[in-house]
Amino acid sequence: MQTFVRHAAKLLAWSMCALSAAGVQGASNPELAPKGPRQDFVAPAPGTYSLPPIQRTPNGRVLDVDGRAYSLQRFTQGRITLLSFMYTYCVDPIGCPLAYATLTQLRERLIANPDMASRVRLVSMSFDPSNDDPAAMRMYAGKLADPKSPVSWKFLTTRSVAELKPMLDDLGQDVSVELDARGKPTRVLNHMLKLFLIDREGRVREIYTTAFLMPEVLFNDIQTLLLEDAR
Repeated sequence: MQTFVRHAAKLLAWSMCALSAAGVQGASNPELAPKGPRQDFVAPAPGTYSLPPIQRTPNGRVLDVDGRAYSLQRFTQGRITLLSFMYTYCVDPIGCPLAYATLTQLRERLIANPDMASRVRLVSMSFDPSNDDPAAMRMYAGKLADPKSPVSWKFLTTRSVAELKPMLDDLGQDVSVELDARGKPTRVLNHMLKLFLIDREGRVREIYTTAFLMPEVLFNDIQTLLLEDAR
């Protein structure tokens, strides 16, 4: 509720029209692309608004695509970071594919602005370590995980749900396993799509949900934090 109020206040301050709650156009198959928030508005200029800290990011042990173990804070400090949770076999058009499409579009904007790109990091972290081991995450990431890429995009998982859950709980990221008609668990994970904008000090500064997930907004919010750092 608090996050919704924050977003609503921001949109009212912009004096913009209400946005529809869906997704942006996906990149791989236009016919299956999620329909999304309207793009027919002009976002406020970077630095003309503030993004107060919400909370500190949690810590925990994570695995990269090479199976190397690190502290999560390695990937949430030192750069402005966009963190999202996903699982590789998700097909919900307003879930993980929407986050992927949005981050891909944002990545293209960052590539066009090399000075920004070098100070930003994207992180996708799996909800399902039992399926999404480092090899699966590497396959999912493809060339996006290339360390030579102009935009750092990390694809992470954990060794177990037990190691993952405290991080999800600390961030308020709910997830549950969908049951079939007989009450048996399926492979579908129910979760609210959230992206977390994190500053260089590891503090969450904005939380985006489906209705407010637009590359232009993310891009301007990143610029706002970069301007704040410059001051």
